[in-house]
Amino acid sequence: MLTVQDLTALVEDGEIDTVLVVFPDMQGRFMGKRVLARFFVDELGRNGGVIEACDYLLAVDVDMKVLDGFRFTSWETGYGDFVCLPDMSTLRVVPWLEKTALVIGDLVDHDNAPIEVSPRAILQRQLGLAAERGYTVKAGTELEFFLFQESMEQAWKQGFKGLTPSSPYVIDYHILQTSKDEWLIRKIRNDMAAAGIPVENSKGEAGLGQHELNLRYAEALRMADNHTVYKNGAKEIAALAGRALTFMAKHHIDEVGSSCHIHSSLWDASTDRSVMADESGRGLSDTFRWYLGGLLATAGDFALCWAPFVNSYKRYQPGSWAPTAIGWGTDNRTLGFRVVGHGQGMRVESRIPGADCNPYIALAATVAGGIHGIENRIEPPEAFLGNGYEADLPRIPSTLVEAIDRFEASEIARAAFGDDVHFHLLHMAKQEWAEFNRTVTDWELRRNFERL
Repeated sequence: MLTVQDLTALVEDGEIDTVLVVFPDMQGRFMGKRVLARFFVDELGRNGGVIEACDYLLAVDVDMKVLDGFRFTSWETGYGDFVCLPDMSTLRVVPWLEKTALVIGDLVDHDNAPIEVSPRAILQRQLGLAAERGYTVKAGTELEFFLFQESMEQAWKQGFKGLTPSSPYVIDYHILQTSKDEWLIRKIRNDMAAAGIPVENSKGEAGLGQHELNLRYAEALRMADNHTVYKNGAKEIAALAGRALTFMAKHHIDEVGSSCHIHSSLWDASTDRSVMADESGRGLSDTFRWYLGGLLATAGDFALCWAPFVNSYKRYQPGSWAPTAIGWGTDNRTLGFRVVGHGQGMRVESRIPGADCNPYIALAATVAGGIHGIENRIEPPEAFLGNGYEADLPRIPSTLVEAIDRFEASEIARAAFGDDVHFHLLHMAKQEWAEFNRTVTDWELRRNFERL
């Protein structure tokens, strides 16, 4: 990571000439501007290095299509500007881009009030509620992706069909086959470490050309920032190397999906000690039981925070390593929640989010569910033993429509996120579904063109 003094010296030495000032949008992508480094350094002392951007950026879909019906901004409000205020604790070099640094900012209005519906603010609100109760939230996210031999441009020209996976067979934990991709995966690992993101390891996953790179756990906001830098950077590094990769939840129905497993735990803010284990170090503390109870109780209501797109729900297939049941067990990968570790390392892994989730919103929902459980002392059921795919347990919503209905009717979600954020997330999901219904799919053509 860089200090302002570090950046100033690098600019003076000609080592940095561009600063990316960015913020996450509702899809978890970085938006922002490339600022001449000398201008950015000069502006730091005057106005904090802020940039302004059109507030429609929190009211568009993945195609950058302007979506009607939001309260936050609209044609009626004129789509004005908001301000991106750099958080200088996130300042870093971007090793894969020439002479470039990056800083992530918080969105505020012209009176310096937070834009409450912005993803970073949504997470900060939940972390603030946890802090009021004496907790720090630490988390780790595990992102999976598929790597292909074609370039991004070639993939686009082919309509993302008929692409060649980087491996012709499943490479879960394989060393030989992953060595063939090491020229690229090694660069991703090392460039992330050089960008100030602590990397633990990478491994092959359960699909053709599927990989996972694990980052070291961190305080939840820093984890979301690291996640987003990594996800954006992995795509940039692949594109610059002439390769395509995707974080889609389900890029092909015959393949496994790509997950974003979220590990989370609560720590005593005054001692920086985990509060998850009981005195033995192996059982669940009262706090952990209630936290887990809240996660289970809200999993259905909060599903669209972890699975925000139509495609997200294609991932929930029996026997696919993606969960379908809302249950928990000790080290049981067939369930939505898996308790692992012991002592200071005890935590819960949510296996529900896909790699397409927005990490700020996904972590906010995780914290909100856990706090709800603690506040109401919700006891989880007994740990489930056996195959969760065949269990008589509540199910994760199977479509975006079901998730929308659950979120809209949820008083827990409305209370946890606040009315404005609840409406914004709900409306975004409804617009995603409406856009899908304005499309005729290849499946419909194959099934109906001739035979109906």
